[in-house]
Amino acid sequence: MIRENKLYDELKVGDTTCIKRVCTANDLYIFAHASGNLNPVHLPADSDEDHSEAIAPSMWVGALVSSVLGNILPGAGTLYKSQTFKFLDRVHVGDELTVTVTVRDKAADERVVLDTIITGRGGDRIAEGVAEVLAPTRKVRFDDDRLPQVLVERHRHFDRLLKACEGLEPIPTAVAVPEDKVSLGGALLAARRGIIRPILVGSAKTITAVAKEIAADLTQAEVVDVANHDAAAAATVELARSGKAAAIMKGHMHTSDLLHHVVKRDGGLRANRRLSHVFVMDVPGLDHVLIVSDAAINIAPDLEAKMDITQSAIDVALALGVERPKVGILSAVETVNPQIPSTIDAAVLAKMAERGQIKGGVVDGPLAMDNAMDIEAAKTKGITSLVAGYADILIVPNLEAGNMLAKELAFVAHAEAAGLAVGATVPIILTSRADGEKARLASCAIAALYREWQVAGGARNRTLAEAAE
Repeated sequence: MIRENKLYDELKVGDTTCIKRVCTANDLYIFAHASGNLNPVHLPADSDEDHSEAIAPSMWVGALVSSVLGNILPGAGTLYKSQTFKFLDRVHVGDELTVTVTVRDKAADERVVLDTIITGRGGDRIAEGVAEVLAPTRKVRFDDDRLPQVLVERHRHFDRLLKACEGLEPIPTAVAVPEDKVSLGGALLAARRGIIRPILVGSAKTITAVAKEIAADLTQAEVVDVANHDAAAAATVELARSGKAAAIMKGHMHTSDLLHHVVKRDGGLRANRRLSHVFVMDVPGLDHVLIVSDAAINIAPDLEAKMDITQSAIDVALALGVERPKVGILSAVETVNPQIPSTIDAAVLAKMAERGQIKGGVVDGPLAMDNAMDIEAAKTKGITSLVAGYADILIVPNLEAGNMLAKELAFVAHAEAAGLAVGATVPIILTSRADGEKARLASCAIAALYREWQVAGGARNRTLAEAAE
């Protein structure tokens, strides 16, 4: 909107204007960063989707007056001389405020005195005061949309997943070679949160030494003493085969060394589906979790493998409470091109879903990344689809594309990424040394929710809304 200010001579006693503003959780986070005021009563709880208990700082409320003075009355060029406030009530997230400014008097030297009143939705006064300002000295017209956008990096979706695990029995999890601070600490952290019950498989001497180094208590942990890493991986898989463990977690070893034992024809954990990796990503600014597959196991999957990858990703989304996941099959373009094989695979996968060969989700492709995630991009390309612009799941054409996409989201878009290998008889928690605490917890939470969904035969879908009740 183009705004124009008012000079001293244009102002009249009694001139008035008002704006309305709803207090949001992001307002409080941004104010805390800008002011340095980290008073906990002013900050929404990380794990609480209902942020109404957080109290807005009074100076945030008062700063709304400044937006009226600087933008509308008198407008651009206005400079404060003084401002008084009397705060009569508190503001919480979700409250709608009306900020009213009225010219009370015009003093000498182009000074203007204004009454400033802030009221709540019901008209009750929240704050009142008097502003004295210097009126603008030259005419200015400006566009009030010129500010750069601000993105608050908040990983609220992982908080929901952790909350969804509350009330579940800890899932017995065989941890392969937890012989460093990160892998042992991550497993024990998830145990303290009640998500997993770890069975630590590796060198008991090394595990004990690491636990002492990080001041961790192992008295309640089960330790299976296996000195050799390869043998430890085999023992981890055997715990799952025997039913003593309902999930596997990678510790301080290469993923390929663990999966070698998982996919063995004899003594492995093969199921009726190709093993694949699922990244569950909490992307700041996105209103849902984003699943990317496969970015870690299948290098150049053929059509049959992509069918399994797509079905497994849908199953994970269902386990996380997405009622009917929207799946975008990615390629470089959104039209079928015989010279780009991934577009043909995408079209076939979409048709397979229509015919019930892939179940539980809405599948469309080929889609380019832009029109899979952005509805305006999809409209520009003339794409009519239930998936375009709203994808919950992105199926990539190969590992290279998936790995680059996942890392771009993590290191450029500042997403948190949790990892899980699926397609075996039990979920396999794959974490990276670069993962933060929340990402490690989320990987365990996803495994627990997926295992619960598996045990229920896919018949019960624990929605996140239900879990939050």
